[in-house]
Amino acid sequence: MNELDHFLEAADQPERYGAGIKAGGTPVLGYLCSYAPEEIIHAAGVHPLRLFGTLESTLHADSHLQAYCCSLARGVLETALDGTLEFLDGAVFPHTCDTIQRLSDIWRLNTPFDFFADVVHPVRLDAGFAREYLEDTLQRFKRELEAWSGSKIDDAALARSIETFNTARKRLDDLYRMRSRDPGCISGSRVSSIVKASMILNRDELPGRLSRLLEEIESGRYRTGATDDRKRLLVAGSLCDHPDFYSMVENLGGVVVWDDLCTGSRAFDGFIDPSGDPVKAIARRYFERRPCPSKHLSNTARAEALASMAEEHGVQGIIFFLLKFCDPHAFDYPYLKEYLEAKNIPVTLIEVEDSLPPEGQLTTRLETFIYTL
Repeated sequence: MNELDHFLEAADQPERYGAGIKAGGTPVLGYLCSYAPEEIIHAAGVHPLRLFGTLESTLHADSHLQAYCCSLARGVLETALDGTLEFLDGAVFPHTCDTIQRLSDIWRLNTPFDFFADVVHPVRLDAGFAREYLEDTLQRFKRELEAWSGSKIDDAALARSIETFNTARKRLDDLYRMRSRDPGCISGSRVSSIVKASMILNRDELPGRLSRLLEEIESGRYRTGATDDRKRLLVAGSLCDHPDFYSMVENLGGVVVWDDLCTGSRAFDGFIDPSGDPVKAIARRYFERRPCPSKHLSNTARAEALASMAEEHGVQGIIFFLLKFCDPHAFDYPYLKEYLEAKNIPVTLIEVEDSLPPEGQLTTRLETFIYTL
């Protein structure tokens, strides 16, 4: 089996992989957002596993969450209630929107898992007290994890975890930059699965696997053909768990060369300073990386970041991939659209739920957008 197969298998069957980790004797904590402090979880000897929900019926979850809650929240709750996630030891809930806040309460009251933690990040990143507040929040989470696991999380363990995650993030950044330079080196759907798998696989093994995978890609094993005539695109939004979307874009004459997704580049954006207090260093990364719409830095911070990414990677158009009922991104879009169009960067909006819109409808919209670039 080559390295790519390991990533594709984990991305396709995350629950099966998580159950295998638990069967091997390692506790597993689920999380829903890239604001979850994975380094602290890992330093406690616990495996952090990103939860992606289900594309199947959400019959159990629908008795707890309204239909206007996003499909991610309903899907994750469904997998907790129907036994799919029975291997979990618990979950960590960073509060990023009203739906996730309510989901954490429902989860705590209706699931049997041993461990539960809310990690409430500050919303105003420009507030004077925000950094101290986040440092206190992370310290409190560390103490809760220590009490549950029965083991001390010392600075040496945190330093090792920081090095592991920094290396993995650097490898993912290398992958993205390699594909920005040469989009034909590997397909967009496979890159999407690789990033997803990086939130599932054993983190101690991940840096080495990513290094070997980059060597495989550089060897030309996964080339997709010439891409010089394709329109270079950037996808922005919360998450995109639909590899077929990237294939559809490529079949229509486009190619996604970068993204701003919480299951994409935003998840590995920024590195942690290995010197000094490790908890403060972890908190610092959350302030210095690109914010998502659930955090406020300035009225134009996200739009400026998108424009900068578009310029750096020669992007000709931006596709906003909006998960239906995702309020932070829905409220964010009009301001981003106005700013980007003023910079002569074309944008379009694709709204999805747990599955992509009908193929004919989506093809027409994407084809029209790509044709106008």
